Amino acid sequence: MIALILLAIGLVMIVEGLAYVLAPSLIEQVLEILRSLPEASRRQMGGLVLVFGLLLVWGAFQMGVSL
Repeated sequence: MIALILLAIGLVMIVEGLAYVLAPSLIEQVLEILRSLPEASRRQMGGLVLVFGLLLVWGAFQMGVSL
C-alpha cells in the first residue's frame, strides 16, 4: 500500500517537473489566468480535477491494478 502511494506521488512529481522544465513561461501565464478568476471558479475547477482523478484511479482498478 505504501509503495503504491509513493509511486503515485512520484508520478505526480514527474509530471509537475516536466511542466516546469519544458514550459516555465507558460506556467507563469497559467498562474496569472488563475489569479484573475474568481475563487468560486477556482474551487469548481479543483473539484472537477478531483473527480477526474478519482475516475482515473477507479478506471485503473477496473483494468486490474490491485493493492
